[in-house]
Amino acid sequence: MSGLSDLGRFSEPALLVLISLAAGPRHGYAMQDDIAGLTGQRPGPGTLYGAIRRLEEHGYIEALAEQDRRRPYRLTDAGRAALGTELERMRTVVSTGLRRLAVS
Repeated sequence: MSGLSDLGRFSEPALLVLISLAAGPRHGYAMQDDIAGLTGQRPGPGTLYGAIRRLEEHGYIEALAEQDRRRPYRLTDAGRAALGTELERMRTVVSTGLRRLAVS
């Protein structure tokens, strides 16, 4: 199974989109709001929709039927698995970093 690292330098926006969609389907504007609440920074449309396109290409998310001229997206099973794997990897990095800070 490929992971978010396959997305290279685009992995952070993709990760944030997946985290946003883990709460349920959302359209782009709602994802921007959610990500801004999480990070304090609102992704621009180019960054957001570029990440959405790459995630769709990898099969991590899928578009749903348009609602009120907005296209919602949701996680696929592959996307949920990739997100879980990446968050576990990050947990290991964070816990190691915090442990090392406490020692120094």
